[in-house]
Amino acid sequence: MTKQTLSVGHSPDPDDAFMFYALAHNKIPTGNLAFAHQLQDIETLNRRCLKQELDISAISLHAFAYLSDKYALLSSGCSMGDRYGPMVVAKKAYTIEELKNLRIAVPGTLTTAFLSLSLLLGSKFQYEIVPFDEILNAVEQGKVDAGLIIHEGQLTFQNQGLKLVIDLGVWWYDKTGLPLPLGGNVVRKDLGDAIISEASRLIRESIHYGLNHRKEALAYALQYGRDLDQGLADKFVGMYVNDWTVDYGEKGRKAVQLLLSEGHKAGVIPHPIVVEFV
Repeated sequence: MTKQTLSVGHSPDPDDAFMFYALAHNKIPTGNLAFAHQLQDIETLNRRCLKQELDISAISLHAFAYLSDKYALLSSGCSMGDRYGPMVVAKKAYTIEELKNLRIAVPGTLTTAFLSLSLLLGSKFQYEIVPFDEILNAVEQGKVDAGLIIHEGQLTFQNQGLKLVIDLGVWWYDKTGLPLPLGGNVVRKDLGDAIISEASRLIRESIHYGLNHRKEALAYALQYGRDLDQGLADKFVGMYVNDWTVDYGEKGRKAVQLLLSEGHKAGVIPHPIVVEFV
């Protein structure tokens, strides 16, 4: 049987590695589909999806606002910050008002972290785009005043003598009573309903496999945990691969729609988005 190969993009981070472990290592039967995995940072994946270069990909939910005509949002694969999320850190404590006048390193303008910070500070603040895994060093070395950190930097920033200015997941929860939806998985609409449905099922099954074989999947994910020991890697994976990841649920769906609507209302997202889930 000839299999149809789909390109799958995800970031080289413990949570994505954990999520896609079963698919990447043939732990589950995939029928007439095969998957070619491409690991790149989330902002690169966002930009590649704008050009429709990937069949399936992890993306920032902010980026989905610019992709919704070409890609469908899968109901599984979400990274949800439930009272935690992207953080602004600096060498000293700052107020939110002071942040508005500082130079802040950000991991990309299509990231949900950037959208969240824009909602907090207003759309006009000083920022410099820095690769996400170089932001902590840029702050520590004084190249920027503060840094917007994602991924495992949320657990390790104190190791470089930095202070938390604000956790955007906490801010969003206090503002809305909802978790902050950060990333999701999308699939190209032009693949057709049958392939979309099967790909959706397999990704959900891969997530289930990781959760049900946690030790095995975590051992694989640990190789992508920059500066994380096993305990921190386990904590990080638990933050972003959980029940929300299996399915957004009603609350998660509401959070996605509200976030993108707020982004449009604030002028960050140029057009209104009505979110549909596969």
